[in-house]
Amino acid sequence: MKIGAFVFPTDYSFPIHELAVELEDRGFESMMVCEHTHIPASRKTPWPGGGELPKEYYHTYDPFVGLSFAANATSRILIGTSVCLIAQRDPFNLAKMVASLDSLSKGRFVFGIGGGWNMDEMENHGIKHHSRFKILEETVLALKALWTEEKSEFHGEFIDFDTVYSFPKPSQRPHPPILLGGQTDYTLHRVARFCDGWMPIGPMDIEDGMNRLKRIAKDHGKDITKLPVTVFQMPSLTRDSDKTKNFNESMLRRYQAAGVDRVLLQIPTADRHICLKVLDSYSSLTDLL
Repeated sequence: MKIGAFVFPTDYSFPIHELAVELEDRGFESMMVCEHTHIPASRKTPWPGGGELPKEYYHTYDPFVGLSFAANATSRILIGTSVCLIAQRDPFNLAKMVASLDSLSKGRFVFGIGGGWNMDEMENHGIKHHSRFKILEETVLALKALWTEEKSEFHGEFIDFDTVYSFPKPSQRPHPPILLGGQTDYTLHRVARFCDGWMPIGPMDIEDGMNRLKRIAKDHGKDITKLPVTVFQMPSLTRDSDKTKNFNESMLRRYQAAGVDRVLLQIPTADRHICLKVLDSYSSLTDLL
């Protein structure tokens, strides 16, 4: 099982390119970042975590800009999104950004995607909450056409275009792995139908999740081994805590036994000193595997 990191990259925390170097030097396999284009002041949509929306949600860098700095500063670590809110993005611009970043990083991009939870944010993009997953599916199918075909076209309910050229193509063939975030059976059906893997939020009942994925993959004629699982946002060791450490160790062993392909450990949105302290505390976890 591979160990990566998940972080909210912001304008006030440890710079993303410097963090990427520290992660690579410590042997982390990957670094992935989230996306919010903005946070509406109306705040009509409750945060799924409960309570007030944390400060970092308001300050995130654009993931593709931030990851381009991280890619330039490193040579081995994979970079990716967890998750990119693709229903809120223009498919042509998105196809070019992903292909450009994958090409310039020499095939190191992992494309985690999701439907999003913030209805206010979606509405500002002209997206109806009930339509987001249909738009997400059409976007994925359109992206695949733009990445893999010399000349491509797509005709859907929300995305519709005649023959176009779109270059560059991604370095990875046929394209970077597309991992869909979410927890429900609806998510798993989408994973099996048009994605390359599953990206649930941890901690979770992994045995139940893997059993559901196996059952649904079989319904779609898919081999579960062709749908790797990345669990992200594991609890952060933001302070010395044997309780949290023991919880993470136990959870990692369960994930590994269940067949999880990758786990993303949470890095706090904090300054260099705190982040490096957390990275050092993770050494006992990365040594487990």
